[in-house]
Amino acid sequence: MSAAKSLLVELGTEELPPRALDELSAAFLRGICDGLAKRGIEAALDEAKAWCSPRRLAVHVPRVAAMQPEQSVERRGPAVSAALDAQGQPSKALTGFALSCGVDVAQLDKLETDKGAWFVFRAVKPGQTLAALLPEIVDEALKNLPIPRPMRWADHDYAFVRPAHWLVMLHGADIVDGEVLGLRSGRKSRGHRFMHPQPVHVADADGWLDAMRGAKVLADPAERRQRVRDEVARVARETGGLPRLGDALLEEIANLTEWPVAIACGFERDFLAVPQEALVTTMETNQKFVPVFDASGRLTEHFIGVANIESKQPGEIRKGYERVIRPRFADAKFFWDEDLKTPLASHQEQLKSVTYQQALGSLWDKSVRVAELARVVANRVGVDAGAATHAASLSKCDLLTRMVGEFPELQGVMGRYYASHDGEQPEVAVALDSYYQPRFARDGIAADRLGQVLAVAERLDTLAGIFAVGLKPGGNKDPFALRRAALGLARTLIEGKLELDLRAVFIEALELLPEAAFLAGVKPGKDGKPPAIDVGQRRMALVGELIDFVLDRLRGYYAEQDCPAEAYEAVLAVRPDTLPDFDRRLRAVVEFGGLPEAASLAAANKRVANILRKQAEETGEAVPAREVDPAHFENDAERALAEALEAADRETSEALGRGDYTSVLKRLAQLQAPVDAFFEQVLVNAENPAVRRNRLALLGRLKAGFGAVADIALLRD
Repeated sequence: MSAAKSLLVELGTEELPPRALDELSAAFLRGICDGLAKRGIEAALDEAKAWCSPRRLAVHVPRVAAMQPEQSVERRGPAVSAALDAQGQPSKALTGFALSCGVDVAQLDKLETDKGAWFVFRAVKPGQTLAALLPEIVDEALKNLPIPRPMRWADHDYAFVRPAHWLVMLHGADIVDGEVLGLRSGRKSRGHRFMHPQPVHVADADGWLDAMRGAKVLADPAERRQRVRDEVARVARETGGLPRLGDALLEEIANLTEWPVAIACGFERDFLAVPQEALVTTMETNQKFVPVFDASGRLTEHFIGVANIESKQPGEIRKGYERVIRPRFADAKFFWDEDLKTPLASHQEQLKSVTYQQALGSLWDKSVRVAELARVVANRVGVDAGAATHAASLSKCDLLTRMVGEFPELQGVMGRYYASHDGEQPEVAVALDSYYQPRFARDGIAADRLGQVLAVAERLDTLAGIFAVGLKPGGNKDPFALRRAALGLARTLIEGKLELDLRAVFIEALELLPEAAFLAGVKPGKDGKPPAIDVGQRRMALVGELIDFVLDRLRGYYAEQDCPAEAYEAVLAVRPDTLPDFDRRLRAVVEFGGLPEAASLAAANKRVANILRKQAEETGEAVPAREVDPAHFENDAERALAEALEAADRETSEALGRGDYTSVLKRLAQLQAPVDAFFEQVLVNAENPAVRRNRLALLGRLKAGFGAVADIALLRD
């Protein structure tokens, strides 16, 4: 083992959790690579690969050295000033340090620093072999895997996500001897549980992947996912339909199988009378089957199961899959038929008996608040307030249906179906579903205006209510999904271009809450009783917290769109009233940042801000109160800047009024030359107080011109 060779580590286990497999595999790769790097073992870590299947985690690293290089050791001991007595003899601390290092005091060196001198022990020790270090590296990597609840098995103390059964550690063709999780390493792996149950001889690290393939195990996740796609496409051609294989379902199927084989299946056409979302949910979520649609997007009676075996009797597997799915479909049809016997609106009374949150009342109470907010929002954005109020009153009713009780993920979807069946207006039925959007990352907002209104009203009430009772998120905890609600609110307002004053609508949402909500959010005193509070003051304090919480969600939202963080901060500093206005300002600032004049003007704005801040500290006046007086000009540069500012104000007022901030900033960019000339030729802190105040007023006007859009000074560190 003297030369650099490929390294292979494979841990064989019982079936690993499919949803966690990719994360476990990636973490195992990081752990092995970090362990090698930490110990200074040379290896081609950038070419390392993570391989896995339901029964194994493996890492392959090319060109791994057989030994560490020599290791330099340096230990700092006591300070020289404290290590020697008045006669220069070593203290007990110094002799003890030398003894712990295994040397005499005379063999210690001294380390001189600007903070003093210390005794140090320096030595060079030979590097250890990879064989000696690898078991420790593997053990560390396994202990650092993201496993929330490790399990124990047999009669030993080892714990892991699943029981471990074999261990392969090869450096080139050589076995790296060692023990991990009570398993002795070797070169015997295992193939497919059913198609190749006998041990698999692995000749060397580079041959492992092919050895697994020969044993009916596709250990490369990418290869396995592609086989799933190919198999599903092959079988779909037989059905004549179009399979829907989303990324999440593909990943889960690939992580459940080592040798995927697709099987064409079907069910009785009578079940197609059930809303297809219910059937698809059963297939995808509960059974990991692939639904098949026709060219118009309607579900067909075909579906595709993916087996983990090449069976000699695929018909038996098909019968098993069909037998499993039939009772679930029968249940869905029963729930659907029973729910249709009762109008959706009839569930309103039952909402009174379902608690939403103790201090916030029942689901009925929440529906009433949301209906009032929907009315307010609808009136402000030009939507039928009656339809908005009615939709809000129905928005929680499907939660009490049998179908949603069995399939909670269908809330909203079933509301739409039941409302349509009951003859509700089409726009109301659609809104009962769309207002849940965005349901997940990268999901779109509600496409319909009524759905947007309902989405805003629902999230306003949720955020205001949970903040009021003192249950806002902290750290990683967010049991009420308020971060998602805030981002959904922000996205709906921005992408829907709903010009709502955020402060005003949060005040209205808070005013609809019962007083008990605000009392619940106050910690009791030492006597165990809640202190007396001013609900009005508490309400106004929460408004600021809620706005900050929503605006903070926009950091990530705009970061995903590659908007510079400093552009976001520049707009945040002026606190626009509406989020569409925030968005327009940010887009304009980002475009302004790409202009050649931007850097100079940002620097000038920062300089202006510093001058005005210093003036405020000295006088207590935030900005000069007086107007710019041409009579106090002493320099052509200040006259030129004043004239340029006057012209810019005049030419941008209309664009500013209609929110065309891009045009405003492009026009203000033309101020670069007079601004640069001003700072080159004019001394702001003139001896004459009147001249100085006039020049400060001129700078205040410059800052206000840019500040009408954003704090441009923040574009420069």
